[in-house]
Amino acid sequence: MKIVIAPDSFKDSLSAQGVAQAIASGLREVWPDAQLVECPMADGGEGTIEAVLAACDGRWMQNQVTGPLGHSVQAQWGWLAETRTAIIEMAMASGLQLLTLEQRDATVTTTYGTGELIAAALDAGAQRIILAIGGSATNDAGTGMLAALGARFLDSQDEPLPPGGLALAKVARIDVDHLDARLKDVQFEVAADVNNPLCGPHGASHIFGPQKGASPEQVLALDAALKHFAEHSAQVLGRDESEHPGSGAAGGMGFAAKAYLNASFRPGVEVVADLTGLADALQGADLVITGEGRFDAQTLRGKTPFGVARIAQRKQVPVIVLAGTLGDGYADLYEHGISAAFALTSGPMTLEQACSNAETLLHDRARDLARVWRLAAR
Repeated sequence: MKIVIAPDSFKDSLSAQGVAQAIASGLREVWPDAQLVECPMADGGEGTIEAVLAACDGRWMQNQVTGPLGHSVQAQWGWLAETRTAIIEMAMASGLQLLTLEQRDATVTTTYGTGELIAAALDAGAQRIILAIGGSATNDAGTGMLAALGARFLDSQDEPLPPGGLALAKVARIDVDHLDARLKDVQFEVAADVNNPLCGPHGASHIFGPQKGASPEQVLALDAALKHFAEHSAQVLGRDESEHPGSGAAGGMGFAAKAYLNASFRPGVEVVADLTGLADALQGADLVITGEGRFDAQTLRGKTPFGVARIAQRKQVPVIVLAGTLGDGYADLYEHGISAAFALTSGPMTLEQACSNAETLLHDRARDLARVWRLAAR
């Protein structure tokens, strides 16, 4: 019996590696001789670096960089020396997690720190840089990131613009002559699951601006500013990438990555699966167990269980989900390669109780699942 254990993290509870270990311990209680392959996963958001490093024998790196409001923050990133691959979570340097609710201000927040992390990866000799761009606090179309790498954004007086997306309404000249020359030799991949354009009613400002502190009036102003910047970028680059699916991701970071770094876009879970070797691990497997904190219709939007199921389907391996809770529409996933899904809780309990007991609950449900599977196999 070969079982691949490929869960996401359970937010505020266990890392993906911790979830995998808890599931494995429960399975071993019933199948001590089973071949258990732990393959921690993520979907490109929080926990992506941790999952990849756990599976790939990489190491954490850290740098002091500029936070979203200009303050200094200690940001970590992942390094796979063997393949010269850097994994950068934008949220580490430019994320909402770094701000209080009162500090959120999409008009002035900057991606400069993310650019500083890219520069650090270049200094380390990176040949491939993966940008996981979920959880950003920014709406500056990635101009802060580009500025950290040598680009300049100037007004009509040839003065540098202040940080933030709103200032882009005054951009009159874009100077990329001093953009870091090493960038052209690096393969950039953006791990993102949204396909929003840069501007318009479905663009970065309208869809994501409010959660980053933008008022309705500021959303309109930011959208106009990003449109103005995109028009100038098209003149400089000779092409317009503002309508490219995903260009509106992370407040327009997707646009900067595509237009100025020639990045490719892939669903986050596919990027992680590629790095961790999930497809190879599934060779000869009898079962896959995946999971996440809440399993519901939103999982169809590229979350880990959905991505794992798509890969497992190609190998004709059944998939079972263990989740903290089962939400509305979870059964829709049965049409997409999920064989069954089970919630962890054994009775009424608060969210805090469930989170604090997640390891035990995962162990017990995995043990029970193994007992049922063994009975059905007789």
